[in-house]
Amino acid sequence: MFSNRSRLLVSLTLTLTAGLVVTLAQVQNGPSTVEVHGQVRFTDGGTPAYNVLVRLESFDGGGSISEAFTDRLGKFRFSGLPPAQYSVRVHQPGYRDTQQNVDLQTSSSGFVMLQLSRDVIDSSTTTGSIDARTPPAAQKEFDKGVTALGTADKNEIPTAVRHFEKAIAIYPQFVEARLKLGTACMDLAEWDKAEQALLATVEIDPKAANAFFALGEIYLQQNKLAEAEKVLTKGLAIDDHSFLGHLSLARVSWEKSRQIKDLLEAKPTLEKSYEQVKRSLELNPNLASAHLLKGNLLLRVARATDALVEFDEYLRLEPNGAFANETRAVVEKIRKATSHQTGRSL
Repeated sequence: MFSNRSRLLVSLTLTLTAGLVVTLAQVQNGPSTVEVHGQVRFTDGGTPAYNVLVRLESFDGGGSISEAFTDRLGKFRFSGLPPAQYSVRVHQPGYRDTQQNVDLQTSSSGFVMLQLSRDVIDSSTTTGSIDARTPPAAQKEFDKGVTALGTADKNEIPTAVRHFEKAIAIYPQFVEARLKLGTACMDLAEWDKAEQALLATVEIDPKAANAFFALGEIYLQQNKLAEAEKVLTKGLAIDDHSFLGHLSLARVSWEKSRQIKDLLEAKPTLEKSYEQVKRSLELNPNLASAHLLKGNLLLRVARATDALVEFDEYLRLEPNGAFANETRAVVEKIRKATSHQTGRSL
């Protein structure tokens, strides 16, 4: 848990938290915008697919425009888009990739319904698909856990944990069950238990980037900054396009800098944090917590006017965010004190 909520710190949603949208390309300005929304379900039983990565791509193959993780009802949304044809793609380890095209050249919105079917493989070394060696009983427990997480009721998380534990007891090499167990325990703030599950995940699958990012958040919560930096660096070496991974690494340097009182001495650490938060915002300009951290960094080096821009953007994106009231108070003080000042470069 955060040590002092009265301070202006960063509220970070995890890689596996529901409903977070990543904007990867500049959205056109103007009143003529459209949105894509939809839902992802598993074909087995029709359960909503929670925390599944959805990519919005240009129909002509121009690459990713945005990404989002589904919420507990399997829903996702992309808004503020220019009218065009889009392709919505879903990727979930253990399931076949699926996609659907939507034409928004004349319509203001489009709804997409996607279903995930299991992708069973025979290779014991290939990750990203369901291991054919997984016993049916273990798979059944895993599916029950996923179903429990798919409900909107957070009280079902302990139920999901028990099912994932049963699945792992039956088949200890069950990577997806260990990853789900780790992130579910994080939702319960059971940090030690989550750490054990995630360390086991990366031991079985050294390329499980999300497990490294989740471990980074655990170590940040425990103020184990060296450990956090180590696992986050490993995760970004696997997936450099993780905006939350870059933001977490920025937070590590920020926390280190807060322990250094002398600004000149702290500047190299602040610059490391600044570069990472800039990268995070390149990948996701609408990431509110990144704007908040960037504002804190700019304020630390007396760039109050520039910090004000970032704080205003945070409040625009999260007007009721965890640090909205504190941010408004800081914004008011900055406006009173720096109405005629200009900032310096970091």
